[in-house]
Order: sequence, then C-alpha cells, then structure tokens
Amino acid sequence: MINAGDTAWVLISSALVLLMTPGLAFFYGGMVRKKNMLSVLMQCFIIMCVLSIQWVLFGYSLSFHPGSGFWGGFGWFGLNGVGMEPYADYAGTIPHQAFMIFQAMFAIITPALIIGAFAERMKFSAFLLFTLLWATFIYDPLCHWVWGMGGWLKNLGALDFAGGTVVHINAGIAALVTALFIGRRKNLDSNPPAPHNLPFVVLGTGLLWFGWFGFNAGSALAANGLAVNAFVVTNTVAASAGLSWALIEWLRNGKPTIFGTCSGAVAGLVAITPAAGFVSVIPAIIIGLMVSIFCFTAVAIIKPKLGYDDSLDAFGVHCIGGIWGALATGLFASKAVNAAGANGLFFGNPKQFLVQLLTVAVTIAYTAIGTFLIYKFVDLVLGVRVGEKEELMGLDLTQHHERAYTVLE
Repeated sequence: MINAGDTAWVLISSALVLLMTPGLAFFYGGMVRKKNMLSVLMQCFIIMCVLSIQWVLFGYSLSFHPGSGFWGGFGWFGLNGVGMEPYADYAGTIPHQAFMIFQAMFAIITPALIIGAFAERMKFSAFLLFTLLWATFIYDPLCHWVWGMGGWLKNLGALDFAGGTVVHINAGIAALVTALFIGRRKNLDSNPPAPHNLPFVVLGTGLLWFGWFGFNAGSALAANGLAVNAFVVTNTVAASAGLSWALIEWLRNGKPTIFGTCSGAVAGLVAITPAAGFVSVIPAIIIGLMVSIFCFTAVAIIKPKLGYDDSLDAFGVHCIGGIWGALATGLFASKAVNAAGANGLFFGNPKQFLVQLLTVAVTIAYTAIGTFLIYKFVDLVLGVRVGEKEELMGLDLTQHHERAYTVLE
C-alpha cells in the first residue's frame, strides 16, 4: 500500500538531491577563473537536461530492472511498466515512479562531479558525448551491481546506503583518469589560478549540505527512524569534517580558511554517504575527523608531489573520501542501527570489511578501465581538449559566446 508520508518525503528528497547539482555548479564555478565560470554552470545544467532524458528512456532500466548480475536490460525502456503502483523489491510504500525519479537525481549529479577534474579545458561537444557514454556504460552497470535486484555486489552483501561507491568513488576515479589524459592546464606553474569567487564556493557548499539531507536521509525511502538516523549523522559528520579541516590548516599554515572549511564539510558529506543508514553518531564523528586527514593529505601533499592537474580536487575529495566512507562502513556498521544491514568489523563481523574492500577494488578497476576507453573514443571522434588559444581566452567565450561578468572592475 502507498503511504502518503513516505511518498511526500521521497519526492521532497528528490528535489533536494536535484538542487545539489546547481549547488555543485556554484561550488565548482567559484573555484575556477572568472573566464570559465559560465562553462562550469553550463556543464552542470546540461547534465540535468541530458541525463533526465537518458534516465527515463533506458538508464533506469539498465540500472534497476531485475536482470542478470551485471545489467538490468531494457525491460523498462521508456518507463514501460514503471507506474504509480508500489514496487516491493525497491520500495513497497511509494509509487514506483517516485523511486525512479529519486534515483534519477543520483544519476545526474554523479557525472557532474567529474567536471572538477577537467575544468577549464574540455570541449563542450566532447563533454556531452563523454557524459552520455559514461553514464550509460559506467554509472548504470555499477549502479545495478550495487543496488539493483540481482546485482552481483549486492548479492555479496556490499553496503552502500546512498552512493559511496556508486557515486563518489565512481566519479572520483573517472576524474583522475580524465585529469591524467587531458593533461595539465596551460601556464599552471607560472600562473597558478586561485578561486575567483569564494562567496560562490560557500554558497555552493551550503546548497550541497542542504541537499545532502535528501541524498542520505531520502535513501531510507520512508519517513521513519532510519531516515532520522541518516539525517542526524549526515549533519554531524559534515560539522566534524569541516572543523577538523580548519584545525589542520590552522596547525599547518597558521590560519584556517573558509575554502578549507568548505572542502572539509564536503569531504565529510562524501564519507558518510555509504554509511549514513548503518552507523550511529559517535562513529560519524570519527569518520568526519579522519576523512579530513585523508583528503587534506591527498589534496595538499600528494597532488603537488605527483603533479597531476585535478583542477578542483574531484579525485582528492570524492574518491579518497568515498573510499574511506566505504571502508568505514565495513568497520562501524551496526545492525542496531539498521536491522536490514550488517555488523561491521568492530561489531564482530570482519567479513563485512572484506566485502567492502572488494567492492572498492572492483569499482576502481571497472571505472578506471571503462573511463579510459570512453575518453580515448571521444578523443578519436571529436578531440577532447580545446586549443591553446581557446583555453587562454576562456571557455565562456570560446565555447558559449557569453561572459559571466559584464561590469568592468
């Protein structure tokens, strides 16, 4: 039977998750140079258009139709058979289409996260083709493996409440691959870019934090105690991680920054995503404290030493944070929080940690290889990178014939 309260909560959560993509646009857009601000906004908004159509045509079917262990097939093509009746395999108290549209928002934001790796240097035409292929051949199959009925990782017992592997490790590894193959930005060493609009970064962080309650608490698919737990630990870990990143900067550099605090909060939100429906408050605080250490090390120490140009730290925050979150789920998960889940290592079940480790490894391998192949195909067909003159002029003008700012400073 359909429950009105559950349905209302999932619809509200769907809207909250959709808001995260414009939030990400401002978060990323504030970090790039002002001549590339609109290009980031356009990339995020066009993903909302393209992936919304892809999802209702065949993306949802590939991801969630009960099929083999590896893909769902085309049984629900064009939402055939996806109606207003409840679908017990996924959510027995809301209309099937409510579950479908909630999951659509996850499919939209995941490829948007990758933008942070190649910002300021990818052709818009190549971006469109890459995004469509990546969503179809990387996101949809992995989504089925972890969340779909019959998915082989789901059958192994993998725990991913709201997308630590499906969303964050997946996008983060794709970000690293694209950053490595597209190459560093021109004049990066002689003229390192600084965020052009920190208030936009703060605005984007606030919108992401706000939308993340739908992301995590909405994944309970009901207005119940599990949703409340996910809501509470989501807020707690964001606060913990934002505070710890600020303290790390304070100790290392002498002053905390708003940019670092925002980065920490987002890293915390990433880390709690797979664990939100399986851990309680104290583990959430620990997860938040630790994720800032891991992500700060990746962003501020390892990246400069290795020299790769992950422009906006999509890999350093989303992949590293997602890996820690997935493994932390295997450490701190408790059936006292979610009887339908499993106990983790610290609650007497070391097997769960091994399953989480395998899931992380499979995600990294599949996404890295698949993204490489898609990137090479798009580069062969269209050429991925803009020319040097276009890059120096900025993508706002060269790709969209627009300016973000028309008032002379």
